[in-house]
Amino acid sequence: MAEEKTIGITVKKSEDFHSWYEQICLKAEVADFAPVSGTMIIRPRGYMVWQHIVDHFNKEINDKLGVKNAYFPLFIPSRFFEKEKEHAEGFAPEVAWVERKDEKEERIALRPTSETIMYDSYARWIRSYRDLPLRLNQWCNIVRWETKDCKMFLRSREFLWQEGHCVYARADECHKETLLVLDNYEEMMKELLCIAVLKGEKTAAERFAGALHTFTVEGFMPDGKTLQMGTSHDLGQNFAKAFGITFIGKDEEQHYGHQNSWGVSTRLIGAIIMSHSDDKGLVLPPGLCDDKFVIVPIYKDDTKELVFHEAKKLLAGINEQGFFDDRDSYSPGWKFNEWELKGIPLRIEIGPKDIAAKQVIIVPRDTGEKRAVPIDAVCAEITTELGAMKKRLYDKSLHRLATHKKSADTFDSLVSLVNSGNIVSAPFCGEKACEGEIKFESGGITTRCIDEHTSNKNCVKCGKKAAFSVYFGRAY
Repeated sequence: MAEEKTIGITVKKSEDFHSWYEQICLKAEVADFAPVSGTMIIRPRGYMVWQHIVDHFNKEINDKLGVKNAYFPLFIPSRFFEKEKEHAEGFAPEVAWVERKDEKEERIALRPTSETIMYDSYARWIRSYRDLPLRLNQWCNIVRWETKDCKMFLRSREFLWQEGHCVYARADECHKETLLVLDNYEEMMKELLCIAVLKGEKTAAERFAGALHTFTVEGFMPDGKTLQMGTSHDLGQNFAKAFGITFIGKDEEQHYGHQNSWGVSTRLIGAIIMSHSDDKGLVLPPGLCDDKFVIVPIYKDDTKELVFHEAKKLLAGINEQGFFDDRDSYSPGWKFNEWELKGIPLRIEIGPKDIAAKQVIIVPRDTGEKRAVPIDAVCAEITTELGAMKKRLYDKSLHRLATHKKSADTFDSLVSLVNSGNIVSAPFCGEKACEGEIKFESGGITTRCIDEHTSNKNCVKCGKKAAFSVYFGRAY
């Protein structure tokens, strides 16, 4: 009995968000701690979620954009970082280096991102405008030696991601597809993850090292913090010039390529957990689950054979993937709690009284509301309920974002509103020094993305004429 009391979530989401989140990851068997500090193990339930993201996004980029998947080495020579100084400086604190046996050997880094190793190859592969556009993507692991505030999925020393890297002959073509990928991210957040996001451009201080423009999709979490969920960067010709990525154009002149890069990571799993889960455990959008339902039998010894027979017949007639929990050693109530904890979207209960009434009881994971459904209508009802659950989860996320978007015209009101758990739009001059002062004096408030590109007001901090309005918030 003592063990059963510790199986479920023991803290409330509203009272101790950090502990609640960690318990969801561990007890729902999404992830586990690893022996090296700051790293984690992604368990099958967590990797299932990632695999659905991989499959969904591969279809988008492979079928619609013509992007091909490839793989480049984990090991990056130090001389590659020296070719693009701004990029190297941006990642210097996070780079993990392989220990050298001989000081004369070149230093080798574990990739913090793959621009340098990929662009070395691009310079050799691209010769003519006929080789363009070159669109490649890789799914891989990344190593960034974070030392502070590591959290499962959200911030760790190693994580999984996809990174797309494309080269174009024209700047307008490059910029267009930079934004198109961002739209694809936004669509995936809505349709698959059921999370509403803000979409916009980063300020100069938050721009990816070496890029002309960085665009982002930002989620708003239930604890009042924002989460950068995906970025797309217009790199211009900076890396092309550093790595010698040139091509002979139709004019028979040599030109530098125009490039973009874009990526999402396994931090999306963290966003899903935080956005949708509750005090009972994991809640997953149906599109991220292999098993859409579980059938739980309710019986006594003299009705077991009848109930099991009808449950198996029911399972065989359902066209969605699910399973029948026929374990004898656990009570129906224990099974209810287990599958709620692990996030199965629908529970189907069947017992002798249901069989007599030619019905089953269907319980959606997100609402917990029980409803009797005729057995001959179960297939259609499952499809309908999965769609309704998807809509409810997204609408809840959209409502949370909409009701916590605020505006401020003074620094004090900005800080007060953000500290109250909001994301706040305020006029801003756009200068890096001013942005640094806001972050320092507010104890960590940062710009998330540009709201409006024009403003007739004065900067919320320095009082100079604002270049635009920007969303501010506290971020993971």
